[in-house]
Amino acid sequence: MPIFFQHQINLTSKLAIWKIEELALFFSKIDSKQLKILHPQKQLQQLAGRFLLNFLEPEFPLAMIQVPQFGKPFLQNDEFIFSISHCGNFAAAILSKDSKVGIDIEISTVRTFKVVNKYLSEKEIEIFVEQFSELDASLLTLLWSAKEAVFKWHGQNQVDFRKDIQLNKLNKTENIIPCFFAKTNQQINIHFRKFEDLWLTWVID
Repeated sequence: MPIFFQHQINLTSKLAIWKIEELALFFSKIDSKQLKILHPQKQLQQLAGRFLLNFLEPEFPLAMIQVPQFGKPFLQNDEFIFSISHCGNFAAAILSKDSKVGIDIEISTVRTFKVVNKYLSEKEIEIFVEQFSELDASLLTLLWSAKEAVFKWHGQNQVDFRKDIQLNKLNKTENIIPCFFAKTNQQINIHFRKFEDLWLTWVID
């Protein structure tokens, strides 16, 4: 079983990363018609993500997942609050019985240089240049992933990554990025872990 990483956050919340090494047939108990995705690789990622929810919580009602036109998937009765992310051959999931959550995984890429001004403000760039001297691809990927995790935690569209998600200096001792989320006037912490060139970020409140 290719569980790459798992973490019990607290008594009611946990997360895991799955390294996808299987064919779609392995996930046959998951109804692929519900996904409405035709691209084979993307469908495999979605299947692995839902399978991972079931791994984390065997009683998770996969068939009851609602997928809105905008916003993140959810369960009508909020029995579990969850978030899923995919990147390359990895899928990640986080779920909780009582807390809002968001998760993201990203593989470090130089493409983050091309779009840095779309998700980092001038103030944030100053903060991280001061802390790290330079912004390399790995750090920029982490910061992108951190903002994606906040976006998924919020669970709604119309979020300006530069203005609404304001990152502060990394706490490298606790693996936390402090963040002010302007949409709800809220201070939150973004947790992060690194596995070679793979970044994992998550938010829980």
